[in-house]
Formats: sequence, C-alpha cells, structure tokens
Amino acid sequence: MADPALRQAIRDGHFITAPGVFDLISALLADRMGFKALYATGYGAVASALGLPDAGLATYTEMIDRIGRIVDMTRTPVIADADTGYGGLLNVRHTVRGYEKAGVTAIQLEDQEFPKKCGHTLDRRVVPLADMARKIEVASDSRSSGDFLIIARTDARTAHGLEEAIRRGIAYGEAGADIVFVESPESEEELAEVGRRIDKPLIANMVNGGRTPMLPVDELAKLGFRLAIFPAVGFLAAGQALQNAYADLQRHGTSTKAVPMFDFSQFNKLLGFEDVWEFERRYKETD
Repeated sequence: MADPALRQAIRDGHFITAPGVFDLISALLADRMGFKALYATGYGAVASALGLPDAGLATYTEMIDRIGRIVDMTRTPVIADADTGYGGLLNVRHTVRGYEKAGVTAIQLEDQEFPKKCGHTLDRRVVPLADMARKIEVASDSRSSGDFLIIARTDARTAHGLEEAIRRGIAYGEAGADIVFVESPESEEELAEVGRRIDKPLIANMVNGGRTPMLPVDELAKLGFRLAIFPAVGFLAAGQALQNAYADLQRHGTSTKAVPMFDFSQFNKLLGFEDVWEFERRYKETD
C-alpha cells in the first residue's frame, strides 16, 4: 500500500531527496538514513540483477520481483522506475496495479519508444505526445489510492530540445500526473526554465557524470523543484569500492586496511542476524 507520508511531505513544502537503491543491501542501508523517500533505480536494478545495460531488456516480471523485495524490506516510501509501462495502455494499467499492490508509493513512467534507454544516453526516441498523455490518464485512473503518485517523465529534451520537453511536461501534468520529470536538462539555466514554466511538483535527476549539472538540493529548491533523485550514487560508489577491494586482494594476496570496509558485526546486524540468534536461543534443542 502506498505510504501517504510522501504526498503529505510534498504538500507541506518539504524537499524530497531520494538516494538510488538497486539491491537489498543498498536498500537496507539507505532505509536507516532518515531519507523521506528511496528511489528504486531501473539502471541499477538491471545492472545488479542481470549484469546488462538499461536498454529495455528487463521485463515487468523481473522488475516487480526486484522492487517488491525492496519495498518489503524497507520502511521508507519507495519511488520506483517503471520504464514505459512495459507496453501499451493495458500493460500500463497492469503495471500500475502491480506496483501499487507491491507497496510502491510513486511510479515513474516515461515517454520513450520501446525499447527504452537510460535517460542520460544518446539516440533516445519519444512517442507522440498524445500517446503518452493517454498512458498517464490510464495510469491515474488505474490506481486505487490517491496516495499512489504518478510521475510522468519526458525524454524529449535531448532529441527535440527544451521547448518540446516543457510542452510535454505541461501536457502530462494536465493528463493526471502528480509529479513531472523533465529528463536531462543540460544547464542550470534550463533547469530554471523548467521550474518557471511547469506548474506541478517537479523532480530533478542528479546523475553523477550525466548530462545535467549536479546541484545541491537547496539550489534545486530555489529553481522550483520539489524532489531530487540520485539514482547512480549507490551503485557507482559500490562499484568503485568493490574494484578497490578486489585490486587490494590481488595486489597483496590478502585484504589489507588500505581499503575501508563495513564492520562485519555491524553488517550482521544490518541483515538481521540478531533476530536469528535470538530465535535459536529461544528454541534451542535440549538433550
């Protein structure tokens, strides 16, 4: 069931910073940090589960399984990437109902042609505006609770320019989107233009190394944004940490203190071993 806290936080004017989570370890860690939302990144989920690029290769079934596990193991409202809705209008209805049933709080749908691509790569193509507006209308009508938020993303900026992206963002808001997501503006000035002209809660995508400048959340708030997702911060940090640790092992034939690591006992607590040990003490077999 969607968590009403996210909608309320947006209504109350709070800025929402959502770190990207891509597996259960990242989700468990971020869940304990006090964020108002987590972002279940499609790029990270596909990379960690399948070892493949974010290019429309993951199915609805694979994604709902991954995202459902993340929601089940966390307490923080989850914003989840649902690509293009995995097909036509009927697929969009099925996707919305499935994500809502899984406990997702906000679903992100985008206007790319299938197969979609990562939003900070080239050669992305978008469907006609009217087709995507219809998808947003179906998505809005298919949810059972107003606390389940619809995020409409447009990828039109890269191929068709900012003006077309803003035109689409306005139209998607009118079609029923609760939050509008203009993907990959290419300057602070473009971000400001989006903030001035779209009268809906706006989400900014802060991708390390992406096409949009990385700005602190207080600056994004001044530009008119209400939410910011940081989808890559987790898997890029984890990837670098793993590479450093494996290189250290290869170089020295053992793991050295040169590479910082999570304390093993604390990691056991993160995963819930204390509950296992208490269970075993309580139900210990006696001779």
